[in-house]
Amino acid sequence: METSRVGILGSGDVGQALGRGFARHGWDVMLGTRSPDELRASIGDLASVAVGSFSDAAVHGDVVVLAVLGDAAETVVEMAGPENFAEKLVFDATNPLDFSSGEVHLSLGGTDSLGERIQNALPDASVVKCFNTVSNSQMIDPEFEEGTPPMFICGNDEEAKARTEEILVELGWPGVMDVGDITAARYLEALVPLWVRVGSNLGTWKHAFKVVQ
Repeated sequence: METSRVGILGSGDVGQALGRGFARHGWDVMLGTRSPDELRASIGDLASVAVGSFSDAAVHGDVVVLAVLGDAAETVVEMAGPENFAEKLVFDATNPLDFSSGEVHLSLGGTDSLGERIQNALPDASVVKCFNTVSNSQMIDPEFEEGTPPMFICGNDEEAKARTEEILVELGWPGVMDVGDITAARYLEALVPLWVRVGSNLGTWKHAFKVVQ
């Protein structure tokens, strides 16, 4: 059976956590970064993970994960080459956050979202918003004291969302809470300032939101 390949655009805490997690589950992983040589010299326990440019990682992955800061996301997609995402499943783990005032705010919202902008920039890819409402430590093989909730996702392509659920279950999630097409990224991104406030009050980032009925 051929090993699944994932290209992760971003080499910060989120990108490295995802790289470790996917590799632990047997995926062939490449981290994409602006400075591949610097990353190769510093990744330590990620030695089994390949490193390349953003475009290298986009080409490498059957699945591509966008895991950079929100204000860099559109630039990174352009640097990676939109043509390299064609016909691929793209996980958008980004959030348009602004910390300049000392409090967390969205840098865009209302009738727009970063998820929508990424899908518009990648018309030949299937973008699914996911991973953006939990901490990087809980993105893969999550452990919550009161039970693991489904992962919130949204996207336009039903087959892509079904494949997303299969992958997330493989990575330790019980399933997904699909909240609709990519315009619902407005609401998933809007959850994050509240998630930050709750974490600050609790003194921990090992929390998540769950819908109960």
